[in-house]
Amino acid sequence: MGLRNRHSDEVKNPSPSKSYRKISGASSSDDNEASNRQEKGVQERSTLISESRVFSRVVIVLTILTIAFLMKKEDHERTSGEITWVSHNAISEDASQWVKCADDYSAEDRKTYEGCISERCGRLVTDQLVTEEEVDVLLSLAQKVMAKAGGSGGATIMDLHSGALSSGDKFVDLYQFQEIKELISEGDLQTYVTVRQKVQSRVASHFGVSPDLLHLTHPTFFSRLTSTKPVTPHDEYWHLHVDKETYDSFFYTSLVYLTDTGKDFGGGRFIFVDPDGQNRTVEPRRGRVSMFSSGSENKHLVEPVEWGTRFALTIAFTCDAKQGISDPTYRV
Repeated sequence: MGLRNRHSDEVKNPSPSKSYRKISGASSSDDNEASNRQEKGVQERSTLISESRVFSRVVIVLTILTIAFLMKKEDHERTSGEITWVSHNAISEDASQWVKCADDYSAEDRKTYEGCISERCGRLVTDQLVTEEEVDVLLSLAQKVMAKAGGSGGATIMDLHSGALSSGDKFVDLYQFQEIKELISEGDLQTYVTVRQKVQSRVASHFGVSPDLLHLTHPTFFSRLTSTKPVTPHDEYWHLHVDKETYDSFFYTSLVYLTDTGKDFGGGRFIFVDPDGQNRTVEPRRGRVSMFSSGSENKHLVEPVEWGTRFALTIAFTCDAKQGISDPTYRV
């Protein structure tokens, strides 16, 4: 029998279920009810099939997105790395790197501060600028004063210009201490000013700007970092940031390290996070000076200190004379 004839027979001879209903004398209403149930069943099966297809498509899309994410993450990890740019070992020659300047300064800014905003941005590390004797004086000064107070978390700040000193989760005026004469001497402040002048001169020469157009600015401060858990947001010093965004007055940032990594403390390394996928690390060393343009071309962070105590002096410079500050004077 051919396909055509078989199809004709099926049309002429209805299915057994239909024949049974007719033979049994079932009413037309029963037929309609059965037909409705059958159509409802078909619709439910169709709905289930549609939902199944939608679910399958969602699973496929999520799978593709997951694979793409993992590939992107793997690619990021493959292209990102860490370079110890300047290790703890002493360097006889300065380490210098020029980087592309970010668009942090408008044409108007460059005109207003002409001769002060460098055409070149970058960073410099030197071990040849500050003497051991100067480090001894600055470290002793910071230790003596900070011993009288200290932050409740892992970070303590001391600003000789404003007198601000961390005390718990607040600040006190260090010049109100009765024993201030025993804590700070005229010789201490003179050493502080000498180091500031050295750093300012070097910043100017390295970036090719006039030293007379650079002004010491706030905040310029000593810092003491430990592994104590943070208590306030100010204790979380390890976040990635840009100095110019954090402190609008900053045009150039410098750091004088007063203690040694690996000897006086663990962790606490300074890390430049660069757009080429490389993190360039500077390991602190007594007397080491790091300086850099304060714009977003020099995003950076400080690793959490794991043990011991890290002391450093941050000296900031501005091109805006209105935001300049004077050297600290002997207030006793």
